[in-house]
Amino acid sequence: MMGKDLQINVHHVTRVEGHGNIVVDMKSGKLLKAQLDIVEPPRFFEAMLKGRNFIEAAIITSRICGICSLGHQMTSLKATEAALGLEISEQTKRLRKILVNGSTFQSNVLHALFLATPDLLNVGSVFPLVNTHKDVVLAALRLKRLANEIGELVSGRAVHPISCVPGGFTKLPTEKELMDLKEKLLKQGLKDAQYAVDVLASVAGNIPNFIRETEYISVYSDKEYGLYEGDVCSSDVGLLPVEKYLEITNEFVVPHSTSKHAKFNRSSYQVGAMARFNNSHKLLTDNAKKTAEKLGLKAPCHNPYMISVAQMVEVVYCIEDTVAQIDAILSAGIKQENPNQEATRYGRGIATTEVPRGILFHDYTYNRQGMIEAANCVIPTGQNLQNIDDDMKKLVPEIIKESKEDITKKLEMLVRAYDPCISCSVHMLDVEFVE
Repeated sequence: MMGKDLQINVHHVTRVEGHGNIVVDMKSGKLLKAQLDIVEPPRFFEAMLKGRNFIEAAIITSRICGICSLGHQMTSLKATEAALGLEISEQTKRLRKILVNGSTFQSNVLHALFLATPDLLNVGSVFPLVNTHKDVVLAALRLKRLANEIGELVSGRAVHPISCVPGGFTKLPTEKELMDLKEKLLKQGLKDAQYAVDVLASVAGNIPNFIRETEYISVYSDKEYGLYEGDVCSSDVGLLPVEKYLEITNEFVVPHSTSKHAKFNRSSYQVGAMARFNNSHKLLTDNAKKTAEKLGLKAPCHNPYMISVAQMVEVVYCIEDTVAQIDAILSAGIKQENPNQEATRYGRGIATTEVPRGILFHDYTYNRQGMIEAANCVIPTGQNLQNIDDDMKKLVPEIIKESKEDITKKLEMLVRAYDPCISCSVHMLDVEFVE
C-alpha cells in the first residue's frame, strides 16, 4: 500500500466558513506535504480604514465578519478609545462584557452543536438530527436565539451592532429589559445548555484521540475568565502587554495561503476556546468547571479535536457571567450616559478582545483631525493556520493505515475543530490526498 498512489478529492465540504483546500502528499511512506491551502483573495480592510473618521472605524470593521461582527466592533472601539484617550464608564464596560458573552456563546453553540457534533454522530449535517435528536436541535436553536436577543437588546441588533460607539452607547436597555433577559438566561438558557452538555457528553467517546502539545495564546485577566479585557497570555512565556502584539504574532507569508500565518515561541501557536480554557480555566464559574469535568476536559488539554468541548464549557460560563453582569448593573441602577467622545490625545491605540475563534488585535493611528492614518488587524483564524498545518503533519503519519474514508473524515474534522472564521478566509474545504 505504501508504494501505491492514493488520491482523495473531496469538494465543497460542508460546515466550514470560507474557501480552502486540504492538501496531503505522501510518497513511499515519506510525508512531503500536509497543509491547509487558503485560496480566497485577500480583503484589504486596513486600506479601507485609512482616512476614515473615528466614528466610522467600528462600523466598517464589524463588516469583516457576519459572525464575529461584535468582536471586531468591540476591539475597534477599544483601539479607538486608546488612541484618543476616551474613558468609558463601568456601566459601559459591563454592557460590553454582556455583548461579548452573548457573541461567544452564540457562535460556540453554532459550531459545537450544528457544525461539529454531526461528525460525532456520523451524519453529514445537522438536518438528519432533526428527526433523531429533535430535542437537542431545538435546545441549540433556543440558545442561539437567546444569544441573538442579547445583541438585539444591548447593541441594537444581533449582527453588525449599531448602538455601540466610541465612548459608550447611543441607546441603553431598560432595567425591566435586563431583568427579563436575566430570567430567560436562568430559566431556559442554563437548562438548555446543561441538556446540550449531557448530549455532547454521551457522544464524546467518538472524539479522536490525537495529542500534539503546542503554545496557547489568549487574553488573560486575574479578575475573570479572559474575554473582554486583559493582558496577552502565552502558555510558554507568560503575560505580555497588548502593545507587544507584533512581537507575539510575527505574521509571515507562505506560498499556499493568501492569509498570513503566525508564530511566537514555537513554530506555531493555537488561539480560541482551548487556548482560553488552558490559560484561564481556574477563573471559570463553578458550574462551568463541573461542565468541563463532565465532558472529560482537563487543563492542559493538547487534543485540538476537544476545542468543541471547550466551547460548550464556555457557553455555561458566558450565561452565568451575563447574569452576574446584569445583577451588577441593576444594583448600581441604569444611568443615562452620553458617549464620551472628547479626545484627550491623538496617536496610536492597540486593543485586543477574545472573539469566539481566538484573540483578535486592532491597531489604529489617528491624526489630530480624528482620521485614521494607519491600521492593522490580526485575525484569530490567521493565527491558527500554521498550527493547523503542524497538527496535520503529525496526524497524517499516525492514521495513514486507516481507511480512505476515515483519513478524509479525520482531516476534515481537524480543520472543522478549529471553527475557522472563514467569512474572513475560507467557504469550501477541498481535500486532496496523494500517497
